[in-house]
Amino acid sequence: MREKKRKAKRVIPGYGVSLGVTVTMLGLIVFIPLCSLVIFSAEMSFADFVETVTRPRVVSSYLVSFETSLVAAVIDAVMGMLIAWVLVRYEFPGKRLMNGVIELPFALPTAVAGISLTHLTTTNGWVGGLFDRLFGVKIAYTRVGITVALIFIGIPFVVRSVQPVLEKLDGQYEEAADILGASSRQTLLRVILPEVAPALAAGFAMSFARGLGEYGSVVFIAGNTPYETEIAPLIIMSQLQEFDYAGATSIALVMLFFAFLILLLNAVIQSRASRIVSGIS
Repeated sequence: MREKKRKAKRVIPGYGVSLGVTVTMLGLIVFIPLCSLVIFSAEMSFADFVETVTRPRVVSSYLVSFETSLVAAVIDAVMGMLIAWVLVRYEFPGKRLMNGVIELPFALPTAVAGISLTHLTTTNGWVGGLFDRLFGVKIAYTRVGITVALIFIGIPFVVRSVQPVLEKLDGQYEEAADILGASSRQTLLRVILPEVAPALAAGFAMSFARGLGEYGSVVFIAGNTPYETEIAPLIIMSQLQEFDYAGATSIALVMLFFAFLILLLNAVIQSRASRIVSGIS
């Protein structure tokens, strides 16, 4: 009885201390910077705010950012799923190296990535020159180039989201489907995808949200042509260079709102998926 009454030894401090540290860190790192956006934007009247965030050039930059980020996130979802599958299910020389390279976009400065991709994809570069000669397609300084840069910085989110789920996925499910006569396509669609769908959606959402706010790896390869390849983060930087802090924070607030909606949708999907799993178990 005495042993039962004894409190379990805590590895970290109790609830009060842990909660206080958590709230303090979130306040300093997340809440206060986000509140500053609202405070600077509040310096403008509502009419000025609407006029600033709906200027044709600004709206065009929204469309460029959303279009390229969405396309890149879709490609990341497909290719990230394939890469995660190969890393989990196959053994081959250089597997550890390949697994480590996936983390490179996280560690590499985005400006370095942007400069490298630009040199590769210009008409004088290895990749850009090849595509220009064979297909007449220009990559650098177009929306295609922006998409390439966003694929580069977003694909690790998908791979690292899906990979742990595939590692835990019991191979007996696939064997059972094969014994029951399911084709490879049916096994993929009805056995594997339902298991990895929440993780795949999470990776897609994070890749999409990251692409919306990406600046360093995109600004060099975009060409920054107004109404064509000018992204929203570049507009924000231009406003800051002109010391228009209210205008910059207003545009940033709009981008933050859409990024929040994407992450909120992802949280809802993850919550529903966890409830379904709990109900089945």
